[in-house]
Amino acid sequence: MKRIVLLRHGESTWNKDNRFTGWTDVDLTEKGIADANQAGTLLKEKGFHFDKAYTSFLKRAVKTLNCVLDKMDQDWIPVEKSWRLNEKHYGVLQGLNKSETASKYGEEQVLIWRRSFNVAPKALSEDDPSNPKTDTRYKEVPDKDLPRTESLKETVERILPYWKCIIFPNLATANELLVVAHGNSLRGIIKYLKHIPDEEIVGLNLPTAIPYVFEFDDDLNLKKDYFLGDPEEIKKLIGSSSRSRKDHPRRQEIIFLRCPKPPSQNGEYIKIVFSIMHSSAIIRLYTRKKTLWIKNY
Repeated sequence: MKRIVLLRHGESTWNKDNRFTGWTDVDLTEKGIADANQAGTLLKEKGFHFDKAYTSFLKRAVKTLNCVLDKMDQDWIPVEKSWRLNEKHYGVLQGLNKSETASKYGEEQVLIWRRSFNVAPKALSEDDPSNPKTDTRYKEVPDKDLPRTESLKETVERILPYWKCIIFPNLATANELLVVAHGNSLRGIIKYLKHIPDEEIVGLNLPTAIPYVFEFDDDLNLKKDYFLGDPEEIKKLIGSSSRSRKDHPRRQEIIFLRCPKPPSQNGEYIKIVFSIMHSSAIIRLYTRKKTLWIKNY
């Protein structure tokens, strides 16, 4: 049996402040450090001995990995860092409070940016001081590969070459590997491993600092996956993560239809937004000028 453990970093300062973080390099909170240490202790208790670890270029992931390896007395194992494991880039939203952003851009637009698979937020300008092209840590990365914004689809496309060509092939000679990264970069790996459809992966919630184990046979076929820890506590954490997004549906589809006899004028386009959110649904029907009706199920 071979195993890969995926671990989302511990709570960051901007997680705590409810801000879009993306590629901004913020630190862990005290709680984030404590949770990372707890993850390391748990992995040691469960008998994990990693051959190699992988993480992103962002300190919240790097420090989480350092805490884990320290608690496991495995600080000596080789660690490889890659920009491809960075979080999804949120463009101009980075640094903004999520509630304030909804007020500024409108709730529906923020829903699209956060929870759709293939729609990216507005990109950073080329002269923005937070543009990754000005950051020395990315000096070896071709400018064309550095995002100014990303959809989840583009994030997955960035990550998969590194997973397929670097991380996963190492499992042929290793027994256990550790990947410490971010919510959306790990979603990309999980989507690939479990063949999760595009419209469902946006609803996957990963709690911070909870080890997610994937077991493979000797032919590298996935046999099972599970979170480490108390099942009831993990369920609460996933539920808490979902509730923290209560203004953001698990799935959203926007469809434009031509209505034969719309309320305002014949042939005008209308918009239907259908949202599935925590086992409930909201349907909103719009014209270009006003809401016609809202119905909750």
